[in-house]
Amino acid sequence: MSWNLRGRVKEAESMWEVNGGSEAINPRSATLMLNVLIAHIATINGLSEPTATKALGIVLNSAERQASPFAPAMFKAIPGARALAARTGSEFGAATGIIARLIEQTPGGKRVVAQTMIGSLHKIGLDHKAIGHLLPSISTFMEEHYEMTGFGHLGDLIGHDLDAELKAAKAA
Repeated sequence: MSWNLRGRVKEAESMWEVNGGSEAINPRSATLMLNVLIAHIATINGLSEPTATKALGIVLNSAERQASPFAPAMFKAIPGARALAARTGSEFGAATGIIARLIEQTPGGKRVVAQTMIGSLHKIGLDHKAIGHLLPSISTFMEEHYEMTGFGHLGDLIGHDLDAELKAAKAA
């Protein structure tokens, strides 16, 4: 099934207006916004929708595993995104235990999660150039539709804290 991105966005905006712009979003519009995001990623990156769905799930799962501020903000903005991240993580064998998740939030763990994310994106057919386009396309959508800024590159999306590493290195 092909999506008309412009038509879907207009439909989603009209549903938001029907809800009076309130915080209460009906389940249909919530699912629709996830679908609009997937259609955006597919259109911008020249991917099929199933590939765009998996790619988004991989990125979200990686961001969540690293406790990136992007993940909870995205999950709050687009219901269904958390379920997509969990489902994709399960498909790709992501760690789920409490201790494993804590380890993934250390500098070394973050590197492993990033490598795993890139490897998983390669497995679904994205090369380095496609990965380089994928991440800003997610950021652009979130900025345009939810006024979320500051997630423009890989380090932002996966929560890499380079500043903290530099401070630690200087202190040592």
